[in-house]
Amino acid sequence: MILGLAATVLVVTAACRRIGLPAPLVLVVVGIGASYLPFVPTIELTPELVLLGLLPPLLYAAAIRTSLIDIKTNIRTISLLAVGLVLFTMAFVGFLTWWLLPVPLAVALAFGAVVAPPDAVAATAIARRIGLPRRVVTVLEGESLLNDATALVALRTTIVAFATTVSVGSVATDFLIAAGGGIVIGVVVAMVIGYIRKRMTDTVSDTALSFMAPFIAYIPAEKAHASGIVAVVVAGLILGHKSPVIQDGASRLSERTNWGTIQFLLENAVFLLLGLQLRGILIDVGSDDVGVGSVVTFCVGALAAAILARPVWIFTLSYGVLRRSATATTLSGAPWQQLAVTSWAGMRGVVTIAAAFLLPAATPHRETLLLGAFVVTAGTLLIQGLTLPALARRLGVRGPDAREDILQEAAVMQAAVAAGSAALDKERQPQDSDQVVDGVRALAMSRPNRLWEQLGSDDGEPPSVQYRRLRLVMLAAERKAVLRMRDENNVDQEILSAVLATFDLEEAMITTYQERVERVAEELATPTPLTGRCEHLQETPETAMPQTPQGCVDCLREGLEWVHLRLCLTCGNVGCCDSSVGEHAEEHFRATGHPVMRSFEPGESWRWCYVDELLG
Repeated sequence: MILGLAATVLVVTAACRRIGLPAPLVLVVVGIGASYLPFVPTIELTPELVLLGLLPPLLYAAAIRTSLIDIKTNIRTISLLAVGLVLFTMAFVGFLTWWLLPVPLAVALAFGAVVAPPDAVAATAIARRIGLPRRVVTVLEGESLLNDATALVALRTTIVAFATTVSVGSVATDFLIAAGGGIVIGVVVAMVIGYIRKRMTDTVSDTALSFMAPFIAYIPAEKAHASGIVAVVVAGLILGHKSPVIQDGASRLSERTNWGTIQFLLENAVFLLLGLQLRGILIDVGSDDVGVGSVVTFCVGALAAAILARPVWIFTLSYGVLRRSATATTLSGAPWQQLAVTSWAGMRGVVTIAAAFLLPAATPHRETLLLGAFVVTAGTLLIQGLTLPALARRLGVRGPDAREDILQEAAVMQAAVAAGSAALDKERQPQDSDQVVDGVRALAMSRPNRLWEQLGSDDGEPPSVQYRRLRLVMLAAERKAVLRMRDENNVDQEILSAVLATFDLEEAMITTYQERVERVAEELATPTPLTGRCEHLQETPETAMPQTPQGCVDCLREGLEWVHLRLCLTCGNVGCCDSSVGEHAEEHFRATGHPVMRSFEPGESWRWCYVDELLG
């Protein structure tokens, strides 16, 4: 059964990549169709399987990739969605359910809590695929990571209210204990695992500990009647944020690769499993005494209410409450186009189905409520998921420009290399070879140069592209020679494996930027400065009259070739970039002290301050 699920996921996702369809939505449809095939076994999504087996690793995998800084920056907006919107949707759908079905209000509100939280997997999978702005993706990720706890605590409270009487105070206390306890346990788990990781030197052991982390956080929190989901998310956010200082490079690479594989299999299998639930749910609904017309009306009404509640809440806050508030949030400052896309990104997922199964067996019309939860989940995935890319394109909501990303990354890398070069000068001993020092410095400088080269015109191959092409040919020949030795069995196999591993590592490093190079857009916008204020960028004009529009004046005089051109905004001197042989643009700065240069490539408008090492 597991092999069949994995094989189906691999085949469907590969086909979707080839034809350009969203794999999560196709997997739901495939699951619905497969549920009616006689040879497909019945797979029931029990609450235990989802809440303990699937949800902790999925949320942890998403949390360690999410920026804690971005979450803290947008915490008010995320809280308004993860708590306020969930409770609003719970009431909105709950009262509609109470009106449409003959159930107590507590049961109706419990169903509202079931369908209230959008799914982290569905939201981030589709948002990243269509390339939404980072601010929108951050809000969706943060909301989806935290709203499950709100919904499950609200569900637990309404289930208790169905059997006994509860007060508003007890509800608030229950929520605070669940959320606060989850935060405390998540922080403690992150501290303990971080302490252990700092003392680990074995990559395999570190990865094994990483696999245990979500369950180490989830199980104690649930035993303490706190929110295991909050504990997992908090632990994942902290460990992901601390990763550069508590893990070595090999452990981070291993964790990233292994969790990427786990996340790919689990999140896609979840969508397939959702579709497989339909047949069993329909069979159970047949035993309910609610008429077909009432069932259809309820399901359609619940789906419409779940979809409608989100834009009502977001636009009411943005143009009502928050507009009059003195404290700005992401919602209050966003254009209406981004608000519309955020409002439409409310796809439900596996948590809704799992929460529906938490309804007690004695719940009135439980089978119909289960079907309603499935309709809301599948309906939002198919309706909103399929139309969200078109809506984003129609409203002109796009993600960050690939070339602007490279520009920002090049500036960051340049600052990092400058710090490394200063450390090299400080560490250098009198006996150190000039050749070795120059080689180390040149190797470090090649990293930002690779990025700067991607920003210029497409005339000819820049040095880094030539290096990649030629070195990959060499690596293929070197690997072929080693494999010939392996087949002849003249050298110890362990030694050959070690040599092949070094080839693999070098090849991976060389091809790191290849995919990004292919995605670079034709236009380049001028970004905002990276950090702080730069007087030179503020005082220097946007452009200057070039002294030699035909090329680098020094290269022309010396008979050299250049890669890209830079324009001094003080005197108009045209010099070649650091990837060129002469490096005349930087030499001009050292000779004259003119602080700011501008790219002199077609279609580019970015500027660079040599003094403050800031981009503008």
